[in-house]
Amino acid sequence: MKKSIETKNAPGALGPYSQGIRAGNLVFVSGQIPLNPESGKIPEGISAQTAQSLKNIKAIIEASECTMDNVVEVSVFLKNMNDFTAMNAVYETFFRVPYPARAAVEVARLPKDVLVEIKVTAFSE
Repeated sequence: MKKSIETKNAPGALGPYSQGIRAGNLVFVSGQIPLNPESGKIPEGISAQTAQSLKNIKAIIEASECTMDNVVEVSVFLKNMNDFTAMNAVYETFFRVPYPARAAVEVARLPKDVLVEIKVTAFSE
């Protein structure tokens, strides 16, 4: 059985999808772009955009009654792989050892022409 996860502390879906879905003890968070849910604005630069995307993810994870420590897999989509090091510096401040499994790939284009989009999978106990 699946259940939608929704919070006003993260941007609403830009299309026909849920912010997150709980299926059994797994939590799937849809790709989050760096849209500030309060202002509707997108910050400048890869560091600020990475931080906002991860804040959005954290809000959805917390709405599912989990923490960032419950995240087991992360997918990072970058507009430019040259931003990898800067993204990574911010990314590591949101997670602790043991870090989640992760993939990071460069893509041609992202929604709203942002620099990064991040999605995660977590578990609940």
